[in-house]
Amino acid sequence: MQGSAISSAEQTRHREPVYIFELPVRVWHWVHALSIVVLSVTGYLIAHPLSSPAGEASENFLMGNMRLVHFIAGYVFTIGFLVRIYWAIVGNKYSRELFYLPVWSGKWWGELVEEVKYYLFLRREAPLTEGHNPLAQTAMWLLNTVLGLFMIATGFAMYSENLGLGSWADRWFGWIVPVMGGSQNLKMWHYFGMWLFIMFAIIHIYMAFRADAMGRQSSVRTIVDGWRRYKD
Repeated sequence: MQGSAISSAEQTRHREPVYIFELPVRVWHWVHALSIVVLSVTGYLIAHPLSSPAGEASENFLMGNMRLVHFIAGYVFTIGFLVRIYWAIVGNKYSRELFYLPVWSGKWWGELVEEVKYYLFLRREAPLTEGHNPLAQTAMWLLNTVLGLFMIATGFAMYSENLGLGSWADRWFGWIVPVMGGSQNLKMWHYFGMWLFIMFAIIHIYMAFRADAMGRQSSVRTIVDGWRRYKD
């Protein structure tokens, strides 16, 4: 299993830096993060609109422009996600960790338990990994991949209401509106997904810097230059 914990017998062999995240993965990571920031800020302001500026309405289109920026960021998020899926197919083995959980592997479950024990202070040192450890892989799959697909689907479902019946968005995503119980419920769940993304981003950033400070291997620097370095 790629990204699995490294056993004690293998640690010496793996102390040399390992190239984990290829350039397309790193570029996608930062574009993805930026698009989430833009989507979250504009999404919050769409849900809680700013006061209308003074002057002629024809000269002010503040919230309309806010929605336009939100739509553009949504396209960037979606296209980036599709490119990331493509790279998971053609990239190295670590590029595929984001899109599946090897729940059929007993070794993976064992390493997941060891990772949980570390965070419960039942293990003194964190297990060494190359790619994502099983706990991080689970979180990334649930709160990045699955949630990302949900936000894309519900976002374009709302977009279909703007483009109108018969539009491409209506043909592909319009069916989601009645499935979700109507437009208002759809917006509520999409807004809730935004807050899940924000909470995940905060925890993700904290855990990355914590791993750098307290772990036995690089974390933040790895997503910058792609190399996993070991402190042992």
